[in-house]
Amino acid sequence: MRFNRILLSSTLVVVALVLQVSVLARLHLPGAVPDLMLLTVLGLALVYGHVGGALIGFGAGLLADLAPPADHAAGRYALVLCVIGYLAGLVKPESGQVKSATAPMAVVVAAAIGSTLLYAGVGALVGDTAARHVGLTGLLFTAALYDLLLAPFVVPGIMALARRAENDPLESGSASKATDISSGWLSSGTGLRIGSQRGGLGGLKVKAARSRVARAGRIKGVKRL
Repeated sequence: MRFNRILLSSTLVVVALVLQVSVLARLHLPGAVPDLMLLTVLGLALVYGHVGGALIGFGAGLLADLAPPADHAAGRYALVLCVIGYLAGLVKPESGQVKSATAPMAVVVAAAIGSTLLYAGVGALVGDTAARHVGLTGLLFTAALYDLLLAPFVVPGIMALARRAENDPLESGSASKATDISSGWLSSGTGLRIGSQRGGLGGLKVKAARSRVARAGRIKGVKRL
């Protein structure tokens, strides 16, 4: 991934984690907690594709695993967000821009339900049965509802920032400069310049021939039309 992708993704993930821990986790809503980290990964994956989504999801999940208060095994949420980021990147629009909000909202609902199920499944494998005591059905419903309500305020903005970073004017300007420099270098150091020199010599020869013809015409008294 390019530097602008890494910088933007890291900044957005850190901001999302701070808001997740300091604000959303303290709301004490019934059922699940709105997952700002998940929405951030989804917004970036819908622009960067499945490879970028998987890498960003793994990094964001690992950061969330290590951030206090960490009450689960490290790597559990990293696996969940890695899989979700990969799958979300597979439905990335070809043009990079979505024409309607239906597809992103469907992706958000599917990701909220899928991440909850996957998190609970990985927890069951390592002996964490907290989802059974809370109620998996209620967690699925509230996770999908909260993320769906929060998504319109998060996902479009993240996608717009990611697309703007992809069309970096500094990078495009440097590319055009490089093209100008390379074309100038080619024209000055290859046969193009030799050809132009040959054209100049040919022009001098033609001028000299014309001058000789004109001089001969004046001498012989021939009128030139």
